[in-house]
Amino acid sequence: MKILAIGRNYAEHIAELKNETPDEPVIFFKPDTALLKNNDPFYYPDYTQDIHHEVELILRISKEGKNISSQFAPKYYDAIGLGIDFTARDLQTKAKNKGLPWTLAKGFNGSAPVSEFLPLSDFPDLKNINFKLLVNGAEKQVGNSSMMLNTFDDMIAYMSRFITLKKGDIIFTGTPKGVGPVQIGDRLEGFIEDKKLLDFEIK
Repeated sequence: MKILAIGRNYAEHIAELKNETPDEPVIFFKPDTALLKNNDPFYYPDYTQDIHHEVELILRISKEGKNISSQFAPKYYDAIGLGIDFTARDLQTKAKNKGLPWTLAKGFNGSAPVSEFLPLSDFPDLKNINFKLLVNGAEKQVGNSSMMLNTFDDMIAYMSRFITLKKGDIIFTGTPKGVGPVQIGDRLEGFIEDKKLLDFEIK
C-alpha cells in the first residue's frame, strides 16, 4: 500500500504560496507510516515548529493498473474520502530554498490523517463535490472538485504512466486555498458535503 499525492492542483492555493503553476502534475509520496486513521489524535513532533493543514479529497484504488488512459480511469477507484496532508512548512521551505526534495516535510509519521471511505455511488457528480475543514469550529478551507486543475481521471492516468497503482493505494488529490498552521490543542473537523468524516485533536 502506498500514498501518492498531487501538489499545486488548485490555482488559488498556488497563488497563496506564491508558487508557479506547473506544466505537468507535481507528484510526491507519503509512506504508509504517515497514515493516521480512526480519528486518532495527531502528536506534534519536536523537529518542526510550523505544521500546516491541507485538507484534500482522497481516492481509494480498487485494482492494479499501469498506463491507464483517462477514459478508463474510473474503473480503477471505487471510493472517496477526506484526508489532511500535514506539511512541515519550515522543513519544506528549507528544502525548496536549497533545491532539495521535500520528503521529510511531507512524509513524517502521522502526516496523512484519513477518514473512512464513501462509495462512488454516494456522489452523483464527481466534478461537483464540496468539502471543507474547520479548525476549532472556524471554517479555514473550502473546496470543490470542480476547482481542480487535474481531474481524478487525469491524475490517475498521469501517475500510472510512471508508477503502477495497486489495490488499496490512496491518492491525495490536492488542497484548496486557506492552508495554515495548527497548534497543540487544536481540534480539526473535516466534511464532505454535510457529512463529518474527520474529527480529531492535535496533542
